[in-house]
Amino acid sequence: MQKPAKGGRLMYSSSDDVAVMKQLEAAHAPDGQEIDVKPILRVVEDIFVHADPTLGPVASPGTPVHGEALEDQALQASMRDALESLAFVIDRVATEIACKCSGSEDAHGSAMTILNMLAHFSWDAKLVIVLAAFGMNYGEFWLIAQNYSSNQLAKAVAILKQLPEILELSNAQKPRFDAVRSVIKTMLDVGKCVIKFKELPSQYITSDVEALSTALSHIPIAVYWTARSVVACASQITGLVGLGHGHLAATTEAWELSSLGHKLSNMCSHLEAQLGTCYKHIDEKKFMESYQSLIRLFETTQIDNMKVLKALIYAKDDLQPLVDGATKKRAHLDVLRRKMVLLLISGLDILQEEIAILEQIYNEARIDPTRHDIQYEVVWLPILDPSVPWTDGKQKQFESLQATMPWYSVYHPSIIDPAAIKFVKEEWNFGEKTILVVLDPQVKVMSPNALHMMWIWGSAAFPFTIAREEALWKEESWRLELLVDGIDPTIVQWMSEDKYICLYGGEDTDWIRKFTSVLHAVGNAAGIPLEMVYVGKSNPKERVRKNIAAITAANMSHCWQDLTLVWYFWVRIESMWHSKNQLHKTVDNDPIMQEIMTLLSYDGSDDGWAILSRGSGGDLVRAKGSTFLTCLTEFSSWEKQVKETGFLPALKQHLMELHSPHHCNRLVLPGAAANAPERVVCSECGRAMEKFIMYQCCDE
Repeated sequence: MQKPAKGGRLMYSSSDDVAVMKQLEAAHAPDGQEIDVKPILRVVEDIFVHADPTLGPVASPGTPVHGEALEDQALQASMRDALESLAFVIDRVATEIACKCSGSEDAHGSAMTILNMLAHFSWDAKLVIVLAAFGMNYGEFWLIAQNYSSNQLAKAVAILKQLPEILELSNAQKPRFDAVRSVIKTMLDVGKCVIKFKELPSQYITSDVEALSTALSHIPIAVYWTARSVVACASQITGLVGLGHGHLAATTEAWELSSLGHKLSNMCSHLEAQLGTCYKHIDEKKFMESYQSLIRLFETTQIDNMKVLKALIYAKDDLQPLVDGATKKRAHLDVLRRKMVLLLISGLDILQEEIAILEQIYNEARIDPTRHDIQYEVVWLPILDPSVPWTDGKQKQFESLQATMPWYSVYHPSIIDPAAIKFVKEEWNFGEKTILVVLDPQVKVMSPNALHMMWIWGSAAFPFTIAREEALWKEESWRLELLVDGIDPTIVQWMSEDKYICLYGGEDTDWIRKFTSVLHAVGNAAGIPLEMVYVGKSNPKERVRKNIAAITAANMSHCWQDLTLVWYFWVRIESMWHSKNQLHKTVDNDPIMQEIMTLLSYDGSDDGWAILSRGSGGDLVRAKGSTFLTCLTEFSSWEKQVKETGFLPALKQHLMELHSPHHCNRLVLPGAAANAPERVVCSECGRAMEKFIMYQCCDE
């Protein structure tokens, strides 16, 4: 150690810490007794704040404010337990501090003497005992200083200590008081930080973790410099007593305290950084524990669904985690007990079209008196990235979506545990597209995504199992009713009247005009009852809207003014592909899959296309727009055959004659990247299609 400088003060450097550390280790012999010193630190903090209100408030959120803290029954009980062991020691150390400050011993020697008295205590106990001892002396000083003008006893003691004269010179002593105040705040921060290390849960972090190991090796030297700072601060206060007008040289002492405070502050910052790393490590451990617990819950047979739903949605009982969409009131998870639960999982970008169609299906199932067997509840589970800050804009977006839903929804996305978010993403493959996970009353996953079944068959798909999905497909054939079921009652009426119905789509306005005009003419010439419906394009935008306006204005055909119906038509076709793909069907082994992929390839092109059928169960004749238009313009060449075989067979035969082996088909499978098959064959020629990744931004 360096020799004392003039006046007994010790000049110090960081290189001294190595030597000091050896002395500290030699003087440290803990007896293993565990004492909770946190309540004592709370009292010490209370002393400092009441002595100097500029230090507060420093209570943590949720804890009693100063003054109220001392009235807290739990705190009083724990404080009594600690003080039974430490009151005598604290008093001895307080006396020692007062003696050292009055003597000529250097600051290092004084600090080591005090710490040697506490050899049998843990480092956190040493630190709090030293702060408590100083707090007693500091509190007594300010208790007299604050009350000498109003309390006769305090006035008499203050006169003996010459406090009135000292306080009259408060401007001259301001640097001294400011420096003491700053160091006290830093010492409290160090004390809180050290106690937080003591409170770290051993089941999640051990001393072999680098951050904790590093901190534990630095805590002794932080305790030492806290003791040094206590001695320095106490010396400043003691030096005031009895000096009166004769002690005005406070600048040098203030500078020394400032240096001590700076050193201690750097140590505190380092410890807090390590503490932050420890907390991160603990959070990761807890996160993985919760995640693995969720996996085990789903692997274990459950009596009911409460335990799993709590783990997925909200585990505590301190609030109602659901909002009832019908009443807009909060609800407990108990409303889902022993029920089949459909988890609607999405981000805040869930489409309004999805909500509108799902609401229609949801309401139909509840008002249908013949479907009492359908007992399920839908719960919206908004899954967001916890690392992305929550904003007022997102809050408004969330509230707007929540207000449109008639089913249950989670009260707020923030209450969903990050482990549940990881589970949903990794175990149920949730990405950006909305999914509908079906859980039976014992939380067995009946379907990892029943949304496709819901779009195709509505509540008829209940109970949304794979077996039910397979059974429904066995009952289906490629017919017009499958394509437009539940979309437009007008088309259903046409089918019941056995009319010829043409669905056509695309965005080419010129082709639409020519096609509708020629088909009307051919229908009249053939003498068939004919209706046409424009179904636009998937993800309908402005060009589809303009086409609908033009078709309506010129009375070219029937069309859907509500773009939601256009969207629903195409999402059902895409859902058919997803459903078939999930059941491992291909164009090689499933004729419906071949037709689905043909229709999707039509939509993937920039040209028009058309499908023509009669009634509800007749064959569907389809072709690309240019081929279909050519066929119709050549009607005179196959008109005679219409009278012999019928309109559809004659049309189909002539389309086959026009078919060219040369083609370029494009199949777009939106949102299917994660589950897309490695090999997809062309629905027209059977050859393997080339695979590309397409990014599209189109606001037209």
